[in-house]
Amino acid sequence: MTIRALVCAALVCPLALVAGQGPGKPGAAAAAAEIPHLHRQGTATQLIVDGKPFLALAGELSNSTATSVEYMKLVWPRLVAAKINTVLAAVSWNQIEPQEGKLDFSVLDGVIQGARGHNLRLVLLWFGSWKNSLSSYAPDWVKKDFERFPRAVGPGGRSMELLSPFSASSRDADARAFTALMRHLKTVDGQQHTVIMIQVENEVGMHDDTRDRSALANRAYAGEVPKELMDYLQQHRDTLIPEFRQAWEAAGFKTSGTWEEAFGKGPATEGIFMAWAYARYMDRVAGAGKQEYPLPMLANAALYDPGKGFAPSGGRPWDLVMDVWKAGAPRIDMLSPDIYDQQNFVTFCAKFSQSGNPLFIPETRYQMEARTLYAFGRHDAIGITLMGVERAETPDPEMILGYEIIRQLAPLIAKHQGDGTMSAVLLRPDDPPQKVRVGDYTLQVARMRPRPSAPQQQGFSGAIFIQAGPGEFYAAGGNVSASFSASTPGPEQVGIGTVEEGRFAGGRWIPSRQLAGDETGEGGNLSLRTHPVDRILSDGYVGIQHVMLYRFR
Repeated sequence: MTIRALVCAALVCPLALVAGQGPGKPGAAAAAAEIPHLHRQGTATQLIVDGKPFLALAGELSNSTATSVEYMKLVWPRLVAAKINTVLAAVSWNQIEPQEGKLDFSVLDGVIQGARGHNLRLVLLWFGSWKNSLSSYAPDWVKKDFERFPRAVGPGGRSMELLSPFSASSRDADARAFTALMRHLKTVDGQQHTVIMIQVENEVGMHDDTRDRSALANRAYAGEVPKELMDYLQQHRDTLIPEFRQAWEAAGFKTSGTWEEAFGKGPATEGIFMAWAYARYMDRVAGAGKQEYPLPMLANAALYDPGKGFAPSGGRPWDLVMDVWKAGAPRIDMLSPDIYDQQNFVTFCAKFSQSGNPLFIPETRYQMEARTLYAFGRHDAIGITLMGVERAETPDPEMILGYEIIRQLAPLIAKHQGDGTMSAVLLRPDDPPQKVRVGDYTLQVARMRPRPSAPQQQGFSGAIFIQAGPGEFYAAGGNVSASFSASTPGPEQVGIGTVEEGRFAGGRWIPSRQLAGDETGEGGNLSLRTHPVDRILSDGYVGIQHVMLYRFR
C-alpha cells in the first residue's frame, strides 16, 4: 500500500483530537456563544476555540487557490489527506469588492462551507492594500485612481505599485471593505466558528527602499514623532526589545523631536518611521473590523538576516520594531514570522516570543517534524503552518510526523503551557548536546546517528518533553537521546524506571512496548526515534514514551 493511499485512508478526525468538536457541531451552549479568542495562561497565550485551547496544525494554500469554489473541490481531498486541522486561505479585496460599494462574498462562502464540510478550521488572510509588500490584490478601481489612492514613491521619485500607508483615502477604503468582511463572517459563521483568526494584510513593508518618499511621507518624516509613540517608549523604557532600546539610547533617549532628532539619521530610523505608518494604518483597518466581529488578528512578516543587528525594517512587523507596532497597532494581537530560514529557526522563534507576543508561524517549510515539536514545546506556539500545503501530490512525511505527535499530546500541552513543565530542543547535525530545564529536572539532549531507513532524520532533530507529575514525563521526537539530572533539593542521582512506548487515542494513554536495557541505555537515557510514516497513518503510533524517574544517593 502506498503512502498516498495510507494517507487518504487516515483514520483520525484531526480537528476533534486537537480542539474538541469540529466547526458546525454544537457543544455546550456557553462554548457555542463564545467566539474564538486569546487567553493568557501563565507565561503562555492560548487560542480558545469553542471553549477549549486549540493548537493549529496548519497548511497555507498558495495565494490564489481559494479564489474558485470549483478549483477548491480538487484541493479539499489533499488537505484532508495531509491530516491538518487548519487551513490558511486568502480572501482578497479585489475578490469581494470588484466594484466600489458592490460586495460579493459568494466564493468566500463556498470556501467556508467547504472547510466546514471537511471538518477544518480557517485562518483568513486579508489581501487588502498590500500583499508581499506590493498592492497586487487591491481592486482595479483602486489601482486606476492614483490621485485618490496615491502610490508610495521610491528612489528617483518614481511611483511604485504600492499604496502609500500615509493615504487616509486608501486606509479608509480598505477599512470599509474589511469591516464588511467581518460583518459577513459574523453572520455566516458567528455560531460555527469555522474561521478562527484573521491575518490583516500580508508581509507589509517597503519594496526596494527604506521608506516612502512621497510628498505625504516627506511631510510626516519632517514632522514631530507622534506623542503616542514617545509616551509608550517612556512608559516601557525598561522592557523594550533590546536592539530597539539600544537604537533609541544611541540617540540620547529623546522624548520629543522629529524622527531624526529622536532616533538619529539613517535607514534604521526610516524603518522605525515606516513601522509606525504601517502600524497605524493596519490598526485602523483591524479596529474597524473588530467592531463588527472581534476575532484574533495578526500581522505577518517576511524576515531578515539576524546577524546584521538593528537592520532597517522598511516598516515590516519585525521583532526589532515590535515596540513600535505595539504602540501603533494595539488591535493587532500578534506579530507572526514567516520562517523559511533553515539556520535561524530557533533564533526567530525566540525573537517573536518576546514581550508576551504569542508565537504563530503562518509560513514555513523544511524539517517540519523538528520545527513543529520545538515551536509548541519550547515557545508555547498557537500554531505552525506548512506553506503551499496543497502543491504536493503526497503530504510532507515530516509534517505528518510532527503534527501527529502534537495532536496526540494536545491535552497535555494545553495543560502545561506557560508553567515551566514543558520544553523542547531542536538540534542541527553539528550541534553539541543541549541542556534544558523541564519542571524539576534538567535534561541533556543529544543527537543520535540516524537510521538509514529514516532519511528525514539527516536534517534537524527535535523532541518535546512534558513533566506530567512528580517524576513522570512524556517525551516524543526523533533522532535524539536524553538523560536526566535533578534541579530541586533531594537525592542527587536520577534513575530511569519504567518506560512505556505507546500512543494517545481520545485523550487516553495506550501503552505498547515496555522499554529497558539497550532501549534506555541500561537506565541511563531515553532513545527517541521517529517511526515510519506508514505505521503512524495505519494506527497512530508515533513512539511517545511515558517515563517514570526515581532519585537515589
